[in-house]
Order: sequence, then C-alpha cells, then structure tokens
Amino acid sequence: MDYQDDILYTNFTYNPDIYYFIYIGDLKAYGLNTFVQETLSRRVYNREVRFIAIIPDICIQYNYANIFVINPEARQGSVDEEAGRLNLKPFRKSCRIKYDSFITAVSESPTIHKLIDTILKKQNQLYISLYESIEELTLDEIEGVSILGPDKSIAKRFNSKIYQYEKLNGVVPIADYRVCNDLESLLQTSSALREQWSDGIFISAPYSAAGSNSAVTQTQEEVASIFTEPDSLYLLSRYMPHQYDPTVLAVVANENEVYIAGIADQNIVGGNRFVGSNYPTILDETHQKVLREYTVRVGRVLGENGYRGIFGCDYLIDNDGNVIFLEINARKQGTTLEFCHTLEQSLPEGSPSLMELEYFAVTENRFPKNARELTVNARNLHWGTYNYKIDTQKRTTGYIPQNVYERETFKKVASGELLKDFAILEHVGTNFYVMPGTFLARVVSVATNRDDVNEGLCQGVGFIQQTIEEA
Repeated sequence: MDYQDDILYTNFTYNPDIYYFIYIGDLKAYGLNTFVQETLSRRVYNREVRFIAIIPDICIQYNYANIFVINPEARQGSVDEEAGRLNLKPFRKSCRIKYDSFITAVSESPTIHKLIDTILKKQNQLYISLYESIEELTLDEIEGVSILGPDKSIAKRFNSKIYQYEKLNGVVPIADYRVCNDLESLLQTSSALREQWSDGIFISAPYSAAGSNSAVTQTQEEVASIFTEPDSLYLLSRYMPHQYDPTVLAVVANENEVYIAGIADQNIVGGNRFVGSNYPTILDETHQKVLREYTVRVGRVLGENGYRGIFGCDYLIDNDGNVIFLEINARKQGTTLEFCHTLEQSLPEGSPSLMELEYFAVTENRFPKNARELTVNARNLHWGTYNYKIDTQKRTTGYIPQNVYERETFKKVASGELLKDFAILEHVGTNFYVMPGTFLARVVSVATNRDDVNEGLCQGVGFIQQTIEEA
C-alpha cells in the first residue's frame, strides 16, 4: 500500500496472511504488545498474529518491526544555521507531542484509515491497544474496530483528579482538599489556606501527569507564576511531608474482581515530578497490606462504574505512618512493562500475563480461572527504572543503540545466568535538537538486590549524559 506524507517513517509491509492488531502510544510501551500478541495468538487459529505500532517518537533509527511514526509537531524539523553555513549535516528536531494531539493526528490520518480498510478485508475484527484510552480516538467508530482496553469516556472521567477526590472521599484516606472553579478563586483560596497549610499547597489542573500541570507551592508568587489559565478548574490539597511514595499497579475486571500486580516505590523529584520506580518496595508488610486493601477499594469503585482494564494508584505515607491516597492513573503506567516481566518470571508457568488479564476484563468482564497474584518474590528479582526527560533544549552528539531485549534481561537475572544488568532503551539518536519535555532515553536496571539496581541506573544515566550538550 502507498503511504501519505502524514507518515514521518514506516517500515511496515502488509501481509494478508497475518492477523494484525494496532498499538497506538509511546515507544516506551512497545514491549507490552508482545504480551498482547501472545494472548491473541492463543485465540486466533491458523494465522500468525503480529502488531503494528503507531508512535510519535522521533529517533534516528528504529530497531522495531512494523512502525508508523506520526508527529505533526516534528514535521517542521530543525535546521542548525551555523551547520548550514559550514555545509555540515543539520540537526533535526525530536520533540514530544501532547498525547491528545497525537491521537487526533492518528485518527485523522488518511494512511491509517487506508491501512485499517486493508486489514479489515482479511479479518472481521481489528483490536486497537492504547497506552491510554482517550476520547480523541475515533478509529473505533469504524465498523469492526474496537479498543482492547478501558472505555474512553469512563477513563476520561476517572483521570480527572477532581472527580477522583470527590468519588473516593470516604472510600480511602485523602488529604484535605479544595476545588476552585477559576484562577481568581485559586489565588484567593490558596492565600487563605497558606498559613494553615504551612508545609505547602499542592495544586493541580484536573488532568496532569509526571509533574505537568501541577506543583507543590510554598508561596503565592509561585502560584501566580505557574498557574495562568483563567477559566480552568483547580484542585488544591494540603501537602504532607513524607518519605515514601508507593505506587500500586492493578487490573479490574468487574466490581468484585481486582487483581494486584505489585507495589513499587516511586522516585519523585521536586515534590511531584516522577522520574522512575524501584521494585520490590522497601515498605513493611503492614503498609503493603494497607496499600493492597485501598487499591482493591478503588478498583471496586472503578469496576462499579464500568471501568475494565489496567490502572494504577499513587500514595504517600506521611511521617506518622498513615497511608494517604494521591491519585488514580486510569491507564497503563510506568511500571506496567516491568511488572509484566516480573510476573512472567515469578508466577507458575501458564499464568496469564497482565495483558491477558486486561483482555479478559475487557472482552468477558472476568479474569481467567488460572489468574494468580504474586505473593512472594521467589526469584529475588529487583529492578529500577529512570526516565531521562529533557527540561531545557539539548543537542545530541552521541547515540546509544536501541535495546529491545529487556524481557531477556529479566529472564537471565531470574534464572541466575546474570547477577545484574542494565539496559538503555529508546535513545533518540545523534544529531538532534531535543525539545523540552521529550524523553531522551530510559534506563532499566535488573539485579538481585537494590544496591546493584541503583548502581546500574547510575551508570545508565551517566552514559546518557555523555550523549548530550547544551543547544
């Protein structure tokens, strides 16, 4: 098939003998689709199953099969004027696009519509797997196309922090909070609470992630400089000094069935910016039990309201040892792929993966009978992640080849073939201007203890830093 100029890159060639599904999301979650592929392979007879990945990531090369790259923000590119004058190779631009803008561009792409039409001529069902289900996706309105994940409207509703707090108030412990209907109310309310909430005020727009559209504020000057949308809703909550930021990954199949994948410790910078996680949690069994109980409560609320699939819950543990709910991530989150690898190596052979659990939750409103939760870290697997996100514009002068063997790394450490290892994933490559907000690369470190994990993360970050300079 022919490809329009809305596609920045593709290496896909259609094979009518293959049964396809489509993934739409960031490259960092590409590995999840192998588990979806294996799930569908057990249900599609006489045909090989493969996936097509539609991603926004701009890289120098792609060590991945069946890729389509769509990113209107990067279309204009970037030319290094000095390099042009010297007749040198110009630098291109690698930038992150807002997720809703990316999904809209994919939904409007003539090439993707033609691709779907071609696939549906050979199979009567086409699944779309999303990192996050959002309403900007319209491809599922095509007959024969459906989302293999949570309902878009329900996910949208539960990803609003304001809706979460109002829905879960009394279900799980939540910090004292206020809702403001506009900027003027935000400034007045935060000023009035500043002395009473002396440790700080956390402020967030209804939708925020990884530290965007939110901040822990200590002064009114900070509030006025960070938040400027006059008509936005704002959530204010009392900042609580704490040491621990656990996160729980789970799957919900209905109002009664909630599966807990595991608990990890988030690494938070500046009070609210997530940069990575460590597993297993260092929290004691008592706190872990409470975290599981609270997440099941949240999952049941989600299930009662029709949500089906993977979700995460973030918490803090205050200095008195109390577990306080922070937010629901009504989507796949940063620990999902690593927990898939952990469960694969730790559970009895034949146990369903997280992606298979989501498949059953979405298509049958239940979990398979052989679903098993991980109760003991019998393989002594420890891991950590670090997302290297650019805050100011940088220029890449080096390249770290893309590693696609994270799953094998987990297997080798779990089997004892390796004591420790780390991988640098999804590096954008050399000769790029990397725009603020872009993920330059990701580090995953796997070992049999946390010290070795952290050593691997440190080494990986050091290698990444050697590939950039100030632009």
